[in-house]
Amino acid sequence: MNGSRIAAVGHYQPAKVLTNEDLASLVDTSDEWIRSRVGIRTRHIAGPDEPVDELAGHAAAKALASAGLAPADIDLVLVATSTAEDRSPNMAARVAARLGIPSPAAMDINVVCAGFTHALATADHAVRAGAATRALVIGADKMSAVTDWSDRTTCVLVGDGAGAAVVDACPEGAEPGIGPVLWGSVPEMGHAVRIEGTPPRFAQEGQSVYRWATTQLPAIARRACERAGLTPADLAGVVLHQANLRIIEPLAAKIGAVNAVVARDVIESGNTSAASIPLAFSKLVERGEISTGDPVLLFGFGGNLSYAGQVIRCP
Repeated sequence: MNGSRIAAVGHYQPAKVLTNEDLASLVDTSDEWIRSRVGIRTRHIAGPDEPVDELAGHAAAKALASAGLAPADIDLVLVATSTAEDRSPNMAARVAARLGIPSPAAMDINVVCAGFTHALATADHAVRAGAATRALVIGADKMSAVTDWSDRTTCVLVGDGAGAAVVDACPEGAEPGIGPVLWGSVPEMGHAVRIEGTPPRFAQEGQSVYRWATTQLPAIARRACERAGLTPADLAGVVLHQANLRIIEPLAAKIGAVNAVVARDVIESGNTSAASIPLAFSKLVERGEISTGDPVLLFGFGGNLSYAGQVIRCP
């Protein structure tokens, strides 16, 4: 089996920017309170006429253009999301219709904040097994639609957006560009991050998530590096789920990636759930902060207390 690689990436965020000062006019909070506790300054918020598949479609179109591919070149579409309003058609089918992809396998993957890294692993496996030739892997969420905007513990966290990657087979003889995934979950603690109810609303047990992420996940992330045959010191970049700067910074330090650029997109984008990793990664690539061939750890964690990570090579 040939390995797979990320050939190109793209991202998209809605035009509307919500600042901490804007939030202070809605709930009892302040710019200082938000920045000191979660590190967020701004977030992008989609309007009522901007559904999840539109966000996803914009990001995917950019990734396709960057790869120099046409929609007809894609035969697998995977969308990681937990904010789809409808059960059917799923987001993947809607994105395929938006882009004019003729007859792809089209699946949604709901692993909340770890959704993109689960979807990336699924695409890698499909390409390796010969079940797909080229895949679009998208993380997209509209967290603003499942947020109680009167609850200051959650509304200060969230943002909307999408990120996408084109995955295809590595050239003959080339090293795999997507390393083995390390994934798992803690189902008995799944209640710590929830999107439940009618209408659905986002809620979490912040202290439980913080303790789990900063104490249990560093060793798991290091094992993902080991599966790729690398040490954390070999990494040029680390892109963790952009949950909270107070989680990202200690987790990155405990992993031991001393030479890596650490994505901190949460500062300007907030927590965009499944979109956060591809969104932050695409921005690092676009700004040239990581270079073609650089090893980068992608590591998602959160809802269900699920996690998934792999080392990839920068396109």
